[in-house]
Amino acid sequence: MRVLFATSECVPWVKTGGLGDVAGALTEALRRDGIDVRVLMPAYRSLAAQAGKAVASIEATQRLPAAALLEATLPSGVPALLVDCPSLFDRDGGPYQDANGSDHADNATRFALLSHVTARLSVESSPFRWQPDILHCNDWQTGPAPALVHHGATLRARTLLTIHNLAFQGVFDGDLTPLLGLPREAFRIDGVEFYGRTSFLKAGLVFADALSTVSRTYAEEIQRAPLGMGLEGVLAMRRDALTGILNGIDDATWDPSRDPLLAANYGPATLHAKARNKAALQRELSLHARPDVPLFGVVSRLTDQKGSDLIAALSDRIAALPAQLAVLGSGDERIVAQLEQAARAHPGAIARRFGFDEGLAHRIEAGADVFLMPSRFEPCGLNQMYSQRYGTPPVARATGGLVDSIVDATPASLRDATATGFLFDEATEASLWGAMMRALDVYASPSRWQALQRAGMARDFGWAPRAREYIALYRRLVDGGAGG
Repeated sequence: MRVLFATSECVPWVKTGGLGDVAGALTEALRRDGIDVRVLMPAYRSLAAQAGKAVASIEATQRLPAAALLEATLPSGVPALLVDCPSLFDRDGGPYQDANGSDHADNATRFALLSHVTARLSVESSPFRWQPDILHCNDWQTGPAPALVHHGATLRARTLLTIHNLAFQGVFDGDLTPLLGLPREAFRIDGVEFYGRTSFLKAGLVFADALSTVSRTYAEEIQRAPLGMGLEGVLAMRRDALTGILNGIDDATWDPSRDPLLAANYGPATLHAKARNKAALQRELSLHARPDVPLFGVVSRLTDQKGSDLIAALSDRIAALPAQLAVLGSGDERIVAQLEQAARAHPGAIARRFGFDEGLAHRIEAGADVFLMPSRFEPCGLNQMYSQRYGTPPVARATGGLVDSIVDATPASLRDATATGFLFDEATEASLWGAMMRALDVYASPSRWQALQRAGMARDFGWAPRAREYIALYRRLVDGGAGG
Protein backbone atom coordinates (compact mmCIF):
# COMPACT_ATOMS: atom_id res chain seq x y z
CA MET A 1 0.00 0.00 0.00
CA ARG A 2 1.31 3.43 -0.97
CA VAL A 3 0.62 6.37 1.40
CA LEU A 4 1.49 10.03 0.83
CA PHE A 5 1.72 11.71 4.23
CA ALA A 6 1.29 15.46 3.68
CA THR A 7 2.35 17.70 6.55
CA SER A 8 3.75 21.14 7.34
CA GLU A 9 6.23 19.79 9.91
CA CYS A 10 8.04 16.58 10.79
CA VAL A 11 10.63 15.70 13.45
CA PRO A 12 13.55 15.91 13.56
CA TRP A 13 13.52 18.50 10.78
CA VAL A 14 10.72 20.89 11.79
CA LYS A 15 8.54 20.89 14.88
CA THR A 16 6.27 23.40 16.59
CA GLY A 17 3.90 20.93 18.29
CA GLY A 18 2.41 17.46 18.31
CA LEU A 19 1.94 17.31 14.53
CA GLY A 20 5.71 17.23 14.04
CA ASP A 21 6.07 14.36 16.50
CA VAL A 22 3.28 12.35 14.86
CA ALA A 23 4.63 12.90 11.35
CA GLY A 24 8.05 11.58 12.30
CA ALA A 25 7.01 8.68 14.53
CA LEU A 26 3.91 7.41 12.70
CA THR A 27 5.55 7.30 9.28
CA GLU A 28 8.50 5.40 10.71
CA ALA A 29 6.13 2.87 12.34
CA LEU A 30 4.14 2.54 9.08
CA ARG A 31 7.34 1.85 7.15
CA ARG A 32 8.33 -0.86 9.65
CA ASP A 33 4.94 -2.48 8.98
CA GLY A 34 5.63 -2.64 5.25
CA ILE A 35 3.70 0.44 4.13
CA ASP A 36 5.29 2.36 1.22
CA VAL A 37 4.95 5.76 2.88
CA ARG A 38 6.45 9.06 1.77
CA VAL A 39 6.37 12.38 3.61
CA LEU A 40 5.52 15.52 1.64
CA MET A 41 6.37 18.89 3.18
CA PRO A 42 7.69 22.35 2.23
CA ALA A 43 11.39 22.88 1.49
CA TYR A 44 11.92 25.38 4.30
CA ARG A 45 15.27 27.18 4.43
CA SER A 46 16.29 25.00 7.38
CA LEU A 47 15.99 21.90 5.16
CA ALA A 48 18.46 23.05 2.50
CA ALA A 49 21.05 20.49 3.61
CA GLN A 50 18.48 17.67 3.38
CA ALA A 51 17.32 18.36 -0.17
CA GLY A 52 18.44 16.10 -3.00
CA LYS A 53 17.81 16.21 -6.72
CA ALA A 54 14.65 17.49 -8.35
CA VAL A 55 12.34 14.64 -9.41
CA ALA A 56 9.33 16.54 -10.75
CA SER A 57 8.09 19.99 -11.67
CA ILE A 58 4.77 21.51 -10.63
CA GLU A 59 3.55 24.09 -13.11
CA ALA A 60 2.28 27.48 -12.00
CA THR A 61 -1.44 28.21 -11.84
CA GLN A 62 -3.15 31.57 -12.31
CA ARG A 63 -2.67 32.35 -8.62
CA LEU A 64 0.17 30.08 -7.44
CA PRO A 65 3.85 30.02 -8.46
CA ALA A 66 5.59 27.00 -9.95
CA ALA A 67 7.47 24.60 -7.68
CA ALA A 68 9.95 21.76 -7.92
CA LEU A 69 9.77 18.48 -6.07
CA LEU A 70 13.04 17.52 -4.35
CA GLU A 71 13.99 14.08 -3.03
CA ALA A 72 15.10 13.67 0.59
CA THR A 73 15.27 10.97 3.26
CA LEU A 74 14.39 11.34 6.93
CA PRO A 75 16.87 9.96 9.49
CA SER A 76 14.32 7.18 10.11
CA GLY A 77 14.81 6.05 6.51
CA VAL A 78 11.36 7.24 5.42
CA PRO A 79 11.54 8.83 1.94
CA ALA A 80 10.47 12.46 1.73
CA LEU A 81 9.49 14.90 -1.02
CA LEU A 82 10.14 18.61 -0.47
CA VAL A 83 8.08 21.29 -2.21
CA ASP A 84 10.69 23.77 -3.39
CA CYS A 85 9.37 27.28 -3.96
CA PRO A 86 11.95 29.79 -2.65
CA SER A 87 9.62 32.80 -2.83
CA LEU A 88 7.29 31.13 -0.32
CA PHE A 89 9.44 28.85 1.83
CA ASP A 90 13.06 30.04 1.71
CA ARG A 91 12.92 32.57 4.55
CA ASP A 92 13.90 33.14 8.17
CA GLY A 93 11.63 32.21 11.06
CA GLY A 94 9.47 29.15 11.62
CA PRO A 95 7.01 27.36 9.37
CA TYR A 96 4.14 29.72 10.23
CA GLN A 97 5.71 32.80 11.81
CA ASP A 98 8.61 35.14 11.15
CA ALA A 99 11.58 35.68 13.47
CA ASN A 100 9.52 38.22 15.47
CA GLY A 101 6.70 35.77 16.13
CA SER A 102 4.20 37.31 13.69
CA ASP A 103 2.31 35.11 11.21
CA HIS A 104 3.74 35.21 7.71
CA ALA A 105 1.44 37.55 5.78
CA ASP A 106 1.21 35.12 2.85
CA ASN A 107 0.40 31.95 4.80
CA ALA A 108 -2.76 31.45 2.74
CA THR A 109 -0.69 31.35 -0.45
CA ARG A 110 2.08 29.24 1.08
CA PHE A 111 -0.23 26.47 2.24
CA ALA A 112 -2.50 26.75 -0.76
CA LEU A 113 0.59 25.77 -2.77
CA LEU A 114 1.37 22.88 -0.41
CA SER A 115 -2.22 21.66 -0.76
CA HIS A 116 -2.12 22.09 -4.54
CA VAL A 117 1.05 20.00 -4.84
CA THR A 118 -0.37 17.40 -2.45
CA ALA A 119 -3.46 17.01 -4.61
CA ARG A 120 -1.46 16.92 -7.87
CA LEU A 121 0.58 13.96 -6.62
CA SER A 122 -2.59 12.05 -5.71
CA VAL A 123 -4.34 11.91 -9.07
CA GLU A 124 -3.76 10.19 -12.40
CA SER A 125 -2.18 13.30 -13.97
CA SER A 126 0.57 13.44 -11.33
CA PRO A 127 3.96 14.58 -12.66
CA PHE A 128 5.68 12.10 -10.31
CA ARG A 129 6.02 8.43 -11.19
CA TRP A 130 4.92 7.17 -7.75
CA GLN A 131 1.19 7.52 -7.07
CA PRO A 132 -0.38 6.88 -3.65
CA ASP A 133 -3.36 4.72 -2.79
CA ILE A 134 -3.98 6.87 0.29
CA LEU A 135 -3.49 10.61 0.72
CA HIS A 136 -3.09 11.28 4.44
CA CYS A 137 -3.43 15.02 5.13
CA ASN A 138 -2.83 16.72 8.46
CA ASP A 139 -4.43 19.84 9.95
CA TRP A 140 -5.41 23.03 8.13
CA GLN A 141 -2.15 23.42 6.22
CA THR A 142 -3.13 20.56 3.90
CA GLY A 143 -6.90 20.73 4.46
CA PRO A 144 -7.73 21.98 0.93
CA ALA A 145 -6.01 18.99 -0.71
CA PRO A 146 -8.94 16.53 -0.23
CA ALA A 147 -11.28 19.19 -1.65
CA LEU A 148 -9.05 19.60 -4.70
CA VAL A 149 -8.87 15.83 -5.21
CA HIS A 150 -12.64 15.53 -4.78
CA HIS A 151 -13.36 18.19 -7.39
CA GLY A 152 -10.59 17.38 -9.83
CA ALA A 153 -10.23 13.71 -10.74
CA THR A 154 -11.86 10.33 -11.12
CA LEU A 155 -8.77 8.11 -10.80
CA ARG A 156 -7.36 9.29 -7.53
CA ALA A 157 -6.12 8.36 -4.09
CA ARG A 158 -8.56 7.95 -1.23
CA THR A 159 -8.24 10.84 1.22
CA LEU A 160 -7.89 11.01 4.99
CA LEU A 161 -7.61 14.20 7.06
CA THR A 162 -6.28 13.99 10.61
CA ILE A 163 -7.20 16.78 13.06
CA HIS A 164 -4.41 17.29 15.58
CA ASN A 165 -5.91 20.38 17.24
CA LEU A 166 -9.21 21.88 16.07
CA ALA A 167 -8.30 25.23 17.63
CA PHE A 168 -6.11 25.95 14.59
CA GLN A 169 -8.29 26.17 11.48
CA GLY A 170 -6.48 28.24 8.85
CA VAL A 171 -9.26 30.80 8.41
CA PHE A 172 -8.54 33.64 5.96
CA ASP A 173 -10.54 36.65 4.78
CA GLY A 174 -12.69 36.45 1.69
CA ASP A 175 -13.44 33.84 -0.95
CA LEU A 176 -10.14 32.08 -1.67
CA THR A 177 -11.51 29.42 -4.01
CA PRO A 178 -9.66 31.02 -6.97
CA LEU A 179 -6.36 30.85 -5.05
CA LEU A 180 -7.02 27.25 -4.06
CA GLY A 181 -8.11 26.23 -7.53
CA LEU A 182 -11.55 25.15 -6.35
CA PRO A 183 -14.77 25.86 -8.26
CA ARG A 184 -16.73 28.90 -7.13
CA GLU A 185 -19.57 26.71 -5.88
CA ALA A 186 -17.23 25.34 -3.18
CA PHE A 187 -17.57 28.68 -1.37
CA ARG A 188 -20.78 27.95 0.46
CA ILE A 189 -21.93 26.74 3.85
CA ASP A 190 -21.57 23.07 2.87
CA GLY A 191 -18.11 23.78 1.42
CA VAL A 192 -15.16 25.91 2.46
CA GLU A 193 -17.09 29.02 3.52
CA PHE A 194 -16.91 29.84 7.25
CA TYR A 195 -18.85 32.96 8.32
CA GLY A 196 -17.95 34.78 5.12
CA ARG A 197 -14.32 33.68 5.22
CA THR A 198 -12.42 30.67 3.84
CA SER A 199 -11.49 27.84 6.20
CA PHE A 200 -8.69 25.60 4.97
CA LEU A 201 -9.52 23.04 7.66
CA LYS A 202 -13.23 22.98 6.83
CA ALA A 203 -12.33 22.18 3.20
CA GLY A 204 -10.83 18.91 4.38
CA LEU A 205 -13.56 18.19 6.92
CA VAL A 206 -16.23 18.44 4.24
CA PHE A 207 -14.51 16.71 1.31
CA ALA A 208 -12.09 14.09 2.71
CA ASP A 209 -13.22 10.48 2.37
CA ALA A 210 -12.44 9.91 6.04
CA LEU A 211 -11.54 11.96 9.10
CA SER A 212 -9.54 11.05 12.16
CA THR A 213 -8.34 12.77 15.27
CA VAL A 214 -5.84 11.93 17.96
CA SER A 215 -8.01 10.27 20.61
CA ARG A 216 -11.43 8.65 20.80
CA THR A 217 -12.75 11.01 23.46
CA TYR A 218 -11.63 14.10 21.51
CA ALA A 219 -13.48 12.71 18.46
CA GLU A 220 -16.67 12.81 20.54
CA GLU A 221 -15.95 16.17 22.20
CA ILE A 222 -15.45 18.07 18.93
CA GLN A 223 -18.92 17.13 17.70
CA ARG A 224 -20.44 19.62 20.13
CA ALA A 225 -19.69 23.06 21.55
CA PRO A 226 -17.46 24.41 22.93
CA LEU A 227 -14.68 22.07 21.73
CA GLY A 228 -16.08 21.94 18.21
CA MET A 229 -14.77 25.50 17.85
CA GLY A 230 -17.61 26.47 15.50
CA LEU A 231 -17.22 23.33 13.35
CA GLU A 232 -19.23 20.99 15.58
CA GLY A 233 -22.11 20.89 13.09
CA VAL A 234 -19.84 19.75 10.25
CA LEU A 235 -18.19 17.14 12.44
CA ALA A 236 -21.50 15.83 13.79
CA MET A 237 -22.77 15.55 10.22
CA ARG A 238 -19.67 13.50 9.32
CA ARG A 239 -19.61 11.41 12.49
CA ASP A 240 -19.76 8.16 10.52
CA ALA A 241 -16.53 9.10 8.73
CA LEU A 242 -14.75 10.23 11.92
CA THR A 243 -12.60 8.01 14.10
CA GLY A 244 -10.23 8.61 17.00
CA ILE A 245 -6.80 6.99 17.15
CA LEU A 246 -4.71 7.81 20.19
CA ASN A 247 -1.23 9.15 19.48
CA GLY A 248 1.79 7.19 20.63
CA ILE A 249 5.17 8.18 22.04
CA ASP A 250 8.74 7.43 21.08
CA ASP A 251 9.22 4.62 23.59
CA ALA A 252 12.93 4.32 22.78
CA THR A 253 13.65 7.96 23.66
CA TRP A 254 11.26 7.96 26.63
CA ASP A 255 12.51 4.89 28.49
CA PRO A 256 13.70 5.38 32.10
CA SER A 257 15.71 2.15 32.00
CA ARG A 258 18.12 3.59 29.41
CA ASP A 259 17.49 7.34 29.27
CA PRO A 260 20.97 8.98 29.15
CA LEU A 261 19.57 12.28 30.47
CA LEU A 262 18.78 10.89 33.94
CA ALA A 263 20.89 10.73 37.08
CA ALA A 264 19.97 7.07 37.50
CA ASN A 265 18.19 4.59 35.25
CA TYR A 266 15.39 2.44 36.65
CA GLY A 267 12.47 0.21 35.75
CA PRO A 268 9.46 -1.42 37.40
CA ALA A 269 11.71 -3.82 39.31
CA THR A 270 14.16 -1.11 40.39
CA LEU A 271 11.84 1.71 41.43
CA HIS A 272 14.06 2.46 44.42
CA ALA A 273 16.50 4.11 41.98
CA LYS A 274 13.87 6.72 41.10
CA ALA A 275 14.67 8.43 44.42
CA ARG A 276 18.13 9.29 43.09
CA ASN A 277 16.49 11.23 40.27
CA LYS A 278 14.34 13.15 42.74
CA ALA A 279 17.40 14.12 44.77
CA ALA A 280 19.29 15.16 41.63
CA LEU A 281 16.34 17.25 40.42
CA GLN A 282 16.08 18.99 43.78
CA ARG A 283 19.77 19.89 43.56
CA GLU A 284 19.48 21.07 39.95
CA LEU A 285 16.51 23.35 40.73
CA SER A 286 17.74 24.53 44.16
CA LEU A 287 14.85 22.86 45.93
CA HIS A 288 15.32 21.70 49.51
CA ALA A 289 16.83 18.21 49.66
CA ARG A 290 13.77 16.55 51.17
CA PRO A 291 12.98 12.98 50.17
CA ASP A 292 10.02 13.00 52.57
CA VAL A 293 7.85 15.60 50.80
CA PRO A 294 5.98 14.99 47.53
CA LEU A 295 7.33 16.76 44.46
CA PHE A 296 4.82 17.84 41.80
CA GLY A 297 6.17 18.26 38.27
CA VAL A 298 4.91 20.34 35.33
CA VAL A 299 6.26 20.44 31.76
CA SER A 300 3.88 22.49 29.65
CA ARG A 301 2.99 25.55 27.69
CA LEU A 302 1.89 27.94 30.41
CA THR A 303 -1.55 28.83 29.09
CA ASP A 304 -5.17 28.72 30.19
CA GLN A 305 -5.78 25.84 27.74
CA LYS A 306 -3.25 23.77 29.68
CA GLY A 307 -4.80 24.79 33.02
CA SER A 308 -1.53 26.41 34.08
CA ASP A 309 -3.47 29.25 35.71
CA LEU A 310 -4.98 26.71 38.14
CA ILE A 311 -1.52 25.47 39.14
CA ALA A 312 -0.25 29.03 39.63
CA ALA A 313 -3.28 29.86 41.78
CA LEU A 314 -2.62 26.82 44.03
CA SER A 315 1.13 27.35 44.38
CA ASP A 316 0.97 28.84 47.89
CA ARG A 317 -1.20 25.94 49.10
CA ILE A 318 1.22 23.42 47.54
CA ALA A 319 4.17 24.95 49.39
CA ALA A 320 2.19 24.90 52.65
CA LEU A 321 1.33 21.18 52.52
CA PRO A 322 4.39 20.89 52.67
CA ALA A 323 5.23 19.82 49.12
CA GLN A 324 7.39 21.00 46.25
CA LEU A 325 6.58 22.19 42.72
CA ALA A 326 8.91 22.12 39.68
CA VAL A 327 7.67 23.91 36.54
CA LEU A 328 9.24 24.00 33.08
CA GLY A 329 7.59 25.95 30.27
CA SER A 330 6.77 29.32 28.76
CA GLY A 331 3.63 31.09 27.65
CA ASP A 332 1.13 33.57 29.04
CA GLU A 333 2.89 36.51 30.73
CA ARG A 334 0.28 36.64 33.50
CA ILE A 335 0.83 32.99 34.46
CA VAL A 336 4.60 33.32 34.15
CA ALA A 337 4.52 36.32 36.52
CA GLN A 338 2.40 34.41 39.06
CA LEU A 339 4.81 31.48 39.08
CA GLU A 340 7.80 33.82 39.30
CA GLN A 341 6.26 35.46 42.34
CA ALA A 342 5.49 32.07 43.90
CA ALA A 343 9.09 30.92 43.43
CA ARG A 344 10.37 34.09 45.13
CA ALA A 345 7.90 33.67 47.97
CA HIS A 346 8.76 29.99 48.54
CA PRO A 347 12.45 29.43 47.82
CA GLY A 348 13.37 25.78 48.14
CA ALA A 349 9.75 24.72 47.67
CA ILE A 350 8.84 26.09 44.24
CA ALA A 351 11.17 26.20 41.23
CA ARG A 352 10.46 27.43 37.71
CA ARG A 353 12.44 27.37 34.51
CA PHE A 354 11.00 29.33 31.61
CA GLY A 355 11.66 28.19 28.05
CA PHE A 356 12.31 24.72 26.68
CA ASP A 357 14.96 22.30 27.92
CA GLU A 358 14.67 18.72 26.63
CA GLY A 359 17.03 17.30 29.25
CA LEU A 360 15.24 19.00 32.12
CA ALA A 361 11.89 17.79 30.76
CA HIS A 362 13.16 14.21 31.06
CA ARG A 363 14.55 14.83 34.53
CA ILE A 364 11.27 16.32 35.79
CA GLU A 365 9.37 13.30 34.48
CA ALA A 366 11.80 11.02 36.32
CA GLY A 367 12.38 13.08 39.47
CA ALA A 368 8.85 14.22 40.28
CA ASP A 369 6.50 12.08 42.35
CA VAL A 370 3.32 13.34 40.66
CA PHE A 371 2.82 15.04 37.30
CA LEU A 372 0.18 17.80 36.95
CA MET A 373 -1.75 18.15 33.67
CA PRO A 374 -5.02 20.05 34.32
CA SER A 375 -5.81 20.88 30.67
CA ARG A 376 -9.12 22.49 29.80
CA PHE A 377 -8.95 20.52 26.56
CA GLU A 378 -6.32 18.12 25.27
CA PRO A 379 -6.75 16.46 21.87
CA CYS A 380 -4.26 13.76 22.85
CA GLY A 381 -1.39 14.86 25.09
CA LEU A 382 1.94 13.11 25.43
CA ASN A 383 3.28 14.09 28.85
CA GLN A 384 0.71 11.94 30.66
CA MET A 385 2.13 8.97 28.71
CA TYR A 386 5.72 9.93 29.49
CA SER A 387 4.78 10.27 33.16
CA GLN A 388 3.22 6.84 33.41
CA ARG A 389 6.20 5.28 31.65
CA TYR A 390 8.48 7.02 34.17
CA GLY A 391 6.51 5.88 37.21
CA THR A 392 5.23 9.40 37.92
CA PRO A 393 1.44 9.10 38.16
CA PRO A 394 -0.38 12.01 36.50
CA VAL A 395 -3.14 14.16 37.95
CA ALA A 396 -5.12 15.25 34.90
CA ARG A 397 -8.44 16.67 33.84
CA ALA A 398 -10.84 14.14 32.30
CA THR A 399 -10.77 15.41 28.72
CA GLY A 400 -9.62 14.22 25.30
CA GLY A 401 -6.67 11.89 25.18
CA LEU A 402 -6.12 12.20 28.92
CA VAL A 403 -9.26 10.13 29.54
CA ASP A 404 -8.18 7.60 26.90
CA SER A 405 -4.70 7.07 28.33
CA ILE A 406 -5.10 7.25 32.13
CA VAL A 407 -6.90 4.69 34.32
CA ASP A 408 -8.41 6.72 37.17
CA ALA A 409 -7.55 5.62 40.69
CA THR A 410 -10.96 4.54 41.96
CA PRO A 411 -11.41 2.11 44.87
CA ALA A 412 -12.02 -0.67 42.34
CA SER A 413 -9.01 0.09 40.10
CA LEU A 414 -6.75 0.45 43.12
CA ARG A 415 -7.91 -2.94 44.41
CA ASP A 416 -7.21 -4.72 41.12
CA ALA A 417 -3.97 -2.78 40.51
CA THR A 418 -5.05 -1.27 37.17
CA ALA A 419 -5.05 2.39 38.27
CA THR A 420 -2.37 4.57 36.67
CA GLY A 421 -3.31 8.15 37.67
CA PHE A 422 -5.95 10.56 38.95
CA LEU A 423 -8.65 12.25 36.83
CA PHE A 424 -10.93 15.15 37.77
CA ASP A 425 -13.90 16.65 35.92
CA GLU A 426 -14.19 20.40 36.42
CA ALA A 427 -11.54 22.91 35.33
CA THR A 428 -11.47 24.58 38.73
CA GLU A 429 -8.95 25.03 41.51
CA ALA A 430 -11.17 23.02 43.85
CA SER A 431 -11.39 20.02 41.51
CA LEU A 432 -7.66 20.02 40.79
CA TRP A 433 -6.87 20.31 44.48
CA GLY A 434 -9.23 17.45 45.29
CA ALA A 435 -7.48 15.18 42.78
CA MET A 436 -4.09 16.17 44.19
CA MET A 437 -5.28 15.24 47.67
CA ARG A 438 -6.49 11.87 46.37
CA ALA A 439 -3.03 11.33 44.91
CA LEU A 440 -1.31 12.22 48.18
CA ASP A 441 -3.61 9.87 50.07
CA VAL A 442 -2.36 6.97 47.93
CA TYR A 443 1.21 8.32 48.03
CA ALA A 444 1.13 7.93 51.82
CA SER A 445 0.87 4.15 51.32
CA PRO A 446 4.14 3.00 49.66
CA SER A 447 2.76 -0.38 48.60
CA ARG A 448 -0.33 1.10 46.94
CA TRP A 449 1.77 3.85 45.32
CA GLN A 450 4.26 1.37 43.86
CA ALA A 451 1.40 -0.71 42.45
CA LEU A 452 0.10 2.46 40.78
CA GLN A 453 3.56 3.25 39.39
CA ARG A 454 4.11 -0.26 38.03
CA ALA A 455 0.69 -0.35 36.36
CA GLY A 456 1.51 2.86 34.50
CA MET A 457 4.97 1.66 33.52
CA ALA A 458 3.47 -1.51 32.04
CA ARG A 459 1.25 0.41 29.57
CA ASP A 460 2.21 0.17 25.87
CA PHE A 461 2.15 3.72 24.52
CA GLY A 462 4.47 2.98 21.58
CA TRP A 463 3.59 3.72 17.98
CA ALA A 464 3.40 0.12 16.73
CA PRO A 465 -0.21 -0.54 17.84
CA ARG A 466 -1.29 2.92 16.63
CA ALA A 467 0.25 2.32 13.21
CA ARG A 468 -1.78 -0.88 12.92
CA GLU A 469 -4.97 1.11 13.61
CA TYR A 470 -4.10 3.55 10.83
CA ILE A 471 -3.33 0.67 8.46
CA ALA A 472 -6.75 -0.85 9.20
CA LEU A 473 -8.33 2.53 8.42
CA TYR A 474 -6.34 2.80 5.17
CA ARG A 475 -7.55 -0.66 4.15
CA ARG A 476 -11.18 0.25 4.80
CA LEU A 477 -10.71 3.29 2.60
CA VAL A 478 -9.10 1.33 -0.22
CA ASP A 479 -11.96 -1.16 0.00
CA GLY A 480 -14.41 1.70 -0.48
CA GLY A 481 -15.42 2.44 3.08
CA ALA A 482 -15.29 5.69 5.07
CA GLY A 483 -13.72 6.23 8.48
CA GLY A 484 -15.77 5.16 11.45
